[in-house]
Amino acid sequence: MTAVSLNAAIGNAGLLLMLASTTFGAFATAFSIRARATRTLRQAPRYAWLALGGAVLATVMMQRALITRDFSLAYVQQVGSTTTPPLYNVAAMWSALEGSLLLWVLVLAGFTAAVAWRFRTRTDDVLVGWALVVMFVVSAFFAFITFGPASPFAAGPPVPVGFDGPGPNPLLQNHILVMFHPPILYLGFVGFTVPFAFAIAALITGRVGEGWLLETRRWALFSWAFLTIGIILGGWWAYEVLGWGGVWGWDPVENASLLPWLTGTAYIHSVLVQERRGMLRVWNISLLVATFALTILGTFITRSGIINSVHAFSAGDIEGYLLGFFAAVVIVSLALIGWRGDRLRSPGAIDSPVSREGAFLANNVVFTAFAFVVLLGTLFPLLVEALEDRQTVVGAPYFDTMSTPIGLTLLFLMGVAPVLPWRKASAELLRDRLFWPAWCGVGALAVAVLVGADGWAPLAAFGLAGFAGGAAMRQLVLATRRQGWRGLVGRANGGMVVHLGVILIAVGLVASNNYTQSANIPLTVGTVQSWNGHTFELESVALAEDDRASVVSAQVRLDGGRVYEPAITTYLQRGETIGTPSVRTGLTRDVYLTLDGSVRPTPGGDTATLRVFVKPMIVWLWIGSGLLAVGTLLAAFPGTNRRRPTDPTSAPVPIGERMGEGAGR
Repeated sequence: MTAVSLNAAIGNAGLLLMLASTTFGAFATAFSIRARATRTLRQAPRYAWLALGGAVLATVMMQRALITRDFSLAYVQQVGSTTTPPLYNVAAMWSALEGSLLLWVLVLAGFTAAVAWRFRTRTDDVLVGWALVVMFVVSAFFAFITFGPASPFAAGPPVPVGFDGPGPNPLLQNHILVMFHPPILYLGFVGFTVPFAFAIAALITGRVGEGWLLETRRWALFSWAFLTIGIILGGWWAYEVLGWGGVWGWDPVENASLLPWLTGTAYIHSVLVQERRGMLRVWNISLLVATFALTILGTFITRSGIINSVHAFSAGDIEGYLLGFFAAVVIVSLALIGWRGDRLRSPGAIDSPVSREGAFLANNVVFTAFAFVVLLGTLFPLLVEALEDRQTVVGAPYFDTMSTPIGLTLLFLMGVAPVLPWRKASAELLRDRLFWPAWCGVGALAVAVLVGADGWAPLAAFGLAGFAGGAAMRQLVLATRRQGWRGLVGRANGGMVVHLGVILIAVGLVASNNYTQSANIPLTVGTVQSWNGHTFELESVALAEDDRASVVSAQVRLDGGRVYEPAITTYLQRGETIGTPSVRTGLTRDVYLTLDGSVRPTPGGDTATLRVFVKPMIVWLWIGSGLLAVGTLLAAFPGTNRRRPTDPTSAPVPIGERMGEGAGR
């Protein structure tokens, strides 16, 4: 066996091992539960470890194929090149359809093995057993499409001696974030499989009380955090790479990641009501089903070739499989919810809309409406094309118009919900608790007006952001007064830190989207141009070439200080040209420089046309994301005053007992 065929043979063997172990694991575990075969059920974790071993083996062989430039594989012919730097050669694995699915398979196998390890002492619990069955089924599906119709180890056509591939998409080999954005995003996407699996297991067993929530709280929280950070890193990548000066363009692929984030965020909040009051059971299971289903739908949108996007993958042969799996998830989940309808009835009811329960229910409604708006705008062009055979576009104006009132409502709820008590709030209590948040909102609005902000929507956003920030700070101040810095630890106060991070992100988005200024500035060597309080001096136009790319850059001295180098890069293997911006980042504003691609400067010449954006407060997005990550870690650990629900279904049910006994009573 030659080294060229070794990668494909061992890689396919790894995928086959995962497919076989997850398929057999699903059947064996389900049979063991039904037959009450405790000894056999205890072997279930071994199938998870076998699946992980197969996924790791396949990933290692794909990396080996990329590193050794194994051009016998069609995938390496597509994304491999001897000129690709080692860093981006590693990232090439997830730069196209087949390799991205292999990364998905690896992450999914890792989560399945992590669940098996976490509950290794409870393998005879039917809830854990059925959750593993669901994860095995999901893993088997993705292993199947990766082993079969979207195999990264498929043989390519013969290539001549000395052949070199084009390398990854140029947009995916010119910034370090390509190493982190997709893996972190996948951790969020795939991570929601765990709470989904336990929700389905709860429906199957009839244990639909609050017990399964406790098992999945941290899984859902960290999955949400990874998804959030992955989305933000995607915006940072777009800002640093695409040259248009923005972070979010309502692109269909961007929307595909936003949709499960919206329903996942609603679930993170809504689950508190079920844990505390035993309410919103149908909401919570439905939100988890929607979140998982939307990750599958998003995978279809980005990997079917039906949309044009800088983020999308090329067309493949898996769209039918993905749509079929999406339909199966929705149909089976709805059937189970209908089957367990009686047990899903909440034992309690909302006493007053002016309560924390009422605020969380309103939060659910608003997030669901937001998800519907985004889903409609994303899928509408596809439906029109399928039904009427014509193309249409739903652009940013639709999304901006529809999302503005929703975003303002969410900021208002972020300010009100933390101060509301459970069950019912009196007018006197509200007046007392909202006093300082309200003044913070007024102060934020006044500052915004003083610095020149205008427009009703941005001003309302700044005022409500101050209001929500004041409510979060009030909670944190009270917690630290009572318990010192330890008061920051716990779900409630860690959640307030997350809220502060989200508020900073919201303020950064509102400011940068509404008050960006831009201009095209022609420059000549030796002449200083002034615009918007800044000076620009072109010092030279240089050319740098190697086997990989040809880079024409302009050396521009900004405000008489540091020299910045916006550039236009031509990737020789692909023959594609992209702009590379250069950015001066500040706490209050960024100065974003890029070269006008329609007037390409001549190397050694004395002229260049600069495209300049002045973007206020963009750095607040990255600061807010860091604060959000810190808050997630604080929320993941129990606080000193944490209350655990008294749910009769919380205790494990051994396989020898009747499934569902006592559940939902």
